[in-house]
Amino acid sequence: MPSSTTPTATREFIAGAAFLGRGLRMWITSPRLMLLGALPAFIVGIVYLAGIVVLLVNIETIAAAISPFASGWGEPWRTGMRVVAGAAVAAAGILLLAYTFVAVTLLVGDPFYERIWRRVETNLGDAPVEEARGLLRSVADAVRLVSLAILVAIALLICGLIPGLGQLLVLILGALCGGWILVLELTGFAFDARGFTLKQRRRMLRARRARSLGFGVLTYLLFLIPGAAVIVMPAAVAGAAMLSRDVLAQTAA
Repeated sequence: MPSSTTPTATREFIAGAAFLGRGLRMWITSPRLMLLGALPAFIVGIVYLAGIVVLLVNIETIAAAISPFASGWGEPWRTGMRVVAGAAVAAAGILLLAYTFVAVTLLVGDPFYERIWRRVETNLGDAPVEEARGLLRSVADAVRLVSLAILVAIALLICGLIPGLGQLLVLILGALCGGWILVLELTGFAFDARGFTLKQRRRMLRARRARSLGFGVLTYLLFLIPGAAVIVMPAAVAGAAMLSRDVLAQTAA
């Protein structure tokens, strides 16, 4: 039986989500800096919105293409299968866009988000020595995380083809996997500045899995709200900086 001093997974999850709340407060304390961080998110968001529109316009054709086995079925089974396939494609597509949004936005707005991260580090004290971040390394990490996101989206698409529970499974696994991918992406500034690799970052965040997921899942869910990503993105960078310091402090303890 766990002792009363040992934090439960639920408390850790809530504590992780609280870091995003602290990041959102920077809209009050540093509004100009946060507006700069919102600009890249707005630009990328417009492009992604266009992608969602294209996906939804062509959803019937795509659904038919991935379910050719249903062509010879009688009604209402053929139409039912196509509806399930369409829902699975739409869910997987939107989840993939949510997964990759952060990686693309961080690359587009890297100077702005580095300033937000640096402001948090400076305000909290004991900031790492400022040095140029390796562009190639950042791009390589982004490619690896986007590749992971694509694999997850494919797996969720397959799960979504299961009638009934498939869609519920996609929602739950999508939030958990999406939250994990987002937290890996957003903590890059703090861990890179201290010389840690993506593999080391993943290991340290995994040691505080519930706390990391609390932050990542809440961020992911807010990104699914139309327009919210523009406001949340700079706050997520700030919150991730605070979460990173917390994880690193616990690792060093």
